[in-house]
Amino acid sequence: MKTSSLVKNYSFTVISAVFASAAAFGFCGCSGTGTESADDTSEKAQTVQETKGKKTIIVYYSYSGNTRAVAKQIAGKIGNSSKVDMFEIETEKEYPSEYGVLVKQAQKEIKAGYLPELKKLPENFSDYDIVFIGSPNWWGTITPAVSSFIHKEDFSGKTVIPFFTHGSGGMQNMAKDTAAQLEGSGAAVLKAAAFRGDPKGAPEKALDAWLEKTGFSIK
Repeated sequence: MKTSSLVKNYSFTVISAVFASAAAFGFCGCSGTGTESADDTSEKAQTVQETKGKKTIIVYYSYSGNTRAVAKQIAGKIGNSSKVDMFEIETEKEYPSEYGVLVKQAQKEIKAGYLPELKKLPENFSDYDIVFIGSPNWWGTITPAVSSFIHKEDFSGKTVIPFFTHGSGGMQNMAKDTAAQLEGSGAAVLKAAAFRGDPKGAPEKALDAWLEKTGFSIK
């Protein structure tokens, strides 16, 4: 994405996150079950008409492993209808393992609009037609690592399907902020889904229903 566009749209994320922090704090997507779709963005959401044979990549950042679990579920379910690869976003500098320290650092980074350096990017990202993007809920929005990935890659002509995990805060501003950061990128952003974090992944029925709405045939 262009830097000027990112600065404008990332400021939206920062403002949203500050207000969201007053609500339930769904940090890191800890234990629980359930799902939530981004109904408030349905007017802007588009539907994938044909996914068969489309090259797909599932990109995600996972601090506790819950978002990774959902990413693996998605890969397993859509593998018959699409060519699927997976890529885990990793930051150059690891985040603190102590929860309280992490919470404070995350809040500071999000308020500052900080974009951490990433260890690497996917090879041949331009070859993919569909991009799932996954993130845990940090202070009501997507993680700085995911924002950094959006900033660094070219999404023109791609279909983006966001998915999130949370502890108790729900979707909050995650779908809106993701769409805002992708505004002007040339990507079509589909309806997002948020799942309460669980090491086992998302509830099967809820995950299947959401994936089918995006146009995928489920195994």
